[in-house]
Amino acid sequence: MKFDLDDTLLEDILFHMENQDSIFVLDTQEGQVITDMDIRDIEEDEDTDIDDERFIDLPDWSPSDGYRLMEKFATGLKNPVVRQKLSSALNRGKGVFRAFRDVLEQYPETEKMWFTYKDKKMKEEVVDWYNSLREEWGLKPVGSEPEDTSSLVLEDFVFRPGKSTDAKNAIDLHRICIDERDDEIAWDIYKSLNKFEFPGDVCFIAENAAGDLAGYIYAVKDEALLQIHQLEVKPEYRGMGLGKTLLAKLIEKAESKGWSITIDLPAGVEFFSRDLHLEGFKPCLQRFVRE
Repeated sequence: MKFDLDDTLLEDILFHMENQDSIFVLDTQEGQVITDMDIRDIEEDEDTDIDDERFIDLPDWSPSDGYRLMEKFATGLKNPVVRQKLSSALNRGKGVFRAFRDVLEQYPETEKMWFTYKDKKMKEEVVDWYNSLREEWGLKPVGSEPEDTSSLVLEDFVFRPGKSTDAKNAIDLHRICIDERDDEIAWDIYKSLNKFEFPGDVCFIAENAAGDLAGYIYAVKDEALLQIHQLEVKPEYRGMGLGKTLLAKLIEKAESKGWSITIDLPAGVEFFSRDLHLEGFKPCLQRFVRE
């Protein structure tokens, strides 16, 4: 009954796990997935000696398992726009699988994240199943390497220096970000300190596969100090690491020139301070306001 779970067999098992139209089993002798009808053909072969443990059931995977996987993916998304749409699709009652796919088709980058996430989780199910068998055989378990979903998605974007011809698209994105602001006083203070002067002295752009602007960062130089004025990403592309990558591009440029960098965070985006700390930034000023 013992068999090796190589990449070919793993993919074969994954392909058949979601098929609810037929019954599939693993032929451990041949190392391939077959149907129950194939077993009958093998049994009818007089020259074949059938081992009682030769055929084993594949890992259990039902529509409810698929639904729970979609639910976990949607809940874990950092992008609030796509997260809400996927959650609404899953709560509609009927046709949730089709509705879920329809939403993802509107956001190709998130769709790629879903396929990568789904593939990783289903592989983990197969490896767990295989390790339970290895335990019965008295063998050590095998491990599975986690995949970095964000890095796979970032491969679909192009990062390049920004230029004045990008200004219109940058302004359009800036207006979207302004409309999202709730704290008017904090935003007015932030604007007074960070006048919109795109593309500034150092600028980087993120474009999607279609060549559309997905985000940007620009900074203005004052002697040996680089002041980041804006770091903005379109709502549908947030949570994919674009902001951190744009920041890293600017840091690389500043380091090559020996410049220090400052950035002001408006109220409501304090979560980004964690990424700044990881990049070596430290707070130097706090401003409080009383209305």
